Amino acid sequence: MMADRWPDLTEAKRALAEGSGHGIRVAVLDSGVEAGHPRLGIKLVDDLAVVAEHRRLHVVKGGEKDSFGHGTAVAGVIHEIAPEARIGSIRVLGHDNTSRTSIIGRAAEEALDRDYQIINCSFGCGVEQQVLDYKSWVDAAYLKGVHVVAACDNIDFSKTEWPAYFPSVVAVNMADTRDGEVFFRQRDTLVEFSARGVDVTVAWAGGGEKVVTGSSFAAPRLAGMLARLLSVFPELSPLEAKAILQKLALPWTKKIAAQNVWW
Repeated sequence: MMADRWPDLTEAKRALAEGSGHGIRVAVLDSGVEAGHPRLGIKLVDDLAVVAEHRRLHVVKGGEKDSFGHGTAVAGVIHEIAPEARIGSIRVLGHDNTSRTSIIGRAAEEALDRDYQIINCSFGCGVEQQVLDYKSWVDAAYLKGVHVVAACDNIDFSKTEWPAYFPSVVAVNMADTRDGEVFFRQRDTLVEFSARGVDVTVAWAGGGEKVVTGSSFAAPRLAGMLARLLSVFPELSPLEAKAILQKLALPWTKKIAAQNVWW
């Protein structure tokens, strides 16, 4: 672990290559995580769920349940990239892989209260009337120095969705590449980054595997890369870390464009 200082790009590149995620806690806001899955075999920092009962939201025990399979896949990608990062699960997605903005906001507040350094959000909301609800907790994360990573829309990456479309968030699209250790930067868009997310074999609920495509599975690769970087330089702020990722990302090209990129 390095002192509180700005790393040069050579040091940062080495951290991304050699960092393990040690000492970094990643909150996975998703459908739950099957921690005992053969591809994970981890002990979760937290296993929680946000549920609505009697018109109120409650944080309850997650019961080691993944209601869909999506969260286990996301956690598996993070664990693959940063094996020593500690993962916490806060279930916000139901059996149909949908949620409510209020539930997500409550889960994000819980993650902030529990001092996670990274929050992974492999989902998005495009309802304009709810943008300030997302801005509230994304701003709180920024002020606390917590890094938010989010996926974008799988049909059209340029479709405005939150939390991805806030400048302080590391927004990630899927890239059609076989290399899971690289990431790319696409300019002139708020969804700046992309990583492997096309035809990826991931862990799935029930101890199985599934071949999937989507930005949901690219975002946790950047969350894992952030965990590597922060395990060496833990004092980096969200904008400092994002600037380093911008500098070290490979240039985006049409060769790795997924089906949701139209230019």
